[in-house]
Amino acid sequence: MTQAGRQGSPNGGNPRRNGSSGAGSRGGAARGGAKGAPKSPARKRGDRPQAKGSGAAPFAGERFGKNLGPVRGDKPQRHSAGGRKSPTPLPQHTPRSRAEMSEDGVRLQKVMANAGVASRRVCEELIAEGRVEVNGQIVTELGSRVNPETDVIHVDGVRVQTNEHLVYMAFNKPRGVVSTMDDPEGRPCISDYLRPGSPERLFHVGRLDTNTEGLLLLTNDGELANRLTHPSYEVPKTYVVQVRGPMPQGVGAQLRRGVELEDGLAKVDSFRLVDSTPGFVLCEVVLHSGKNRIVRRMFDAVGFPVQRLVRAKIGPIGLGDQKQGTVRRLGKQEIGHLMAAVGL
Repeated sequence: MTQAGRQGSPNGGNPRRNGSSGAGSRGGAARGGAKGAPKSPARKRGDRPQAKGSGAAPFAGERFGKNLGPVRGDKPQRHSAGGRKSPTPLPQHTPRSRAEMSEDGVRLQKVMANAGVASRRVCEELIAEGRVEVNGQIVTELGSRVNPETDVIHVDGVRVQTNEHLVYMAFNKPRGVVSTMDDPEGRPCISDYLRPGSPERLFHVGRLDTNTEGLLLLTNDGELANRLTHPSYEVPKTYVVQVRGPMPQGVGAQLRRGVELEDGLAKVDSFRLVDSTPGFVLCEVVLHSGKNRIVRRMFDAVGFPVQRLVRAKIGPIGLGDQKQGTVRRLGKQEIGHLMAAVGL
């Protein structure tokens, strides 16, 4: 199977049914700051009204990555000391005056345009509409200057990556490839699929066992990689699983309640039956656990050994129609949503 539509589903189904993103941006991100409406000096990220004025759409010109829209007000939940989940509090935003900005920096709209948000004119519209934040504060003055190496910029809640040295890629791993950059036994590994002579020194975020296919993220951003793999951020991962059928009712409920494994109780966040034909069943599970071979061990525990396993999605990033064995760079908006999933 060569089409990624088949990769997200072992039966050749369409992975877009599984929520994965497709290539090509359509633009049309949600607008904020209605035309003529006064701008509030203190608003939470994601609370902006829909724009009815200029229709400025950030990231509309991206070649890769589906337009995921603005990041909403929800934040990743982390475990507190008592074991309960507590949401990360959202900062209150206040307008930032020009005097508070660095006079030696670069104009904000220029930094945004260089980072691929939009043309400089559209970036100016986004700033004027109150849709741009610098270090957690809404900035509306076009003369504002920033330091692209230290200041953190968000547009419609989406983090803008201004560090040109950081690389983010999605790899659709085929079966039989080991999740390492180099294998002393000479088996196929990730580096075999990267461009020869690439100057970036990338590492993979997490791993897939040799017989599991699908999405692996590659980056040189150590902070993002650490957060994506840390269990406290609970980044969801979506898998498409093929097992031998028929599957009686109640198996999905059992997986949601949890099954006891040798290293403790494990459960899925959601279970959905995708397809069922004589001899096999195709289902989709979402879980945030990063334990080794967790999906295979859970299905073994309920009496349905996995025949084929494909990871279709990590957080907001999906395979879409990406062909197996290929590597693609993430779009700017995809990177922003990935960062938002771990509170960056």
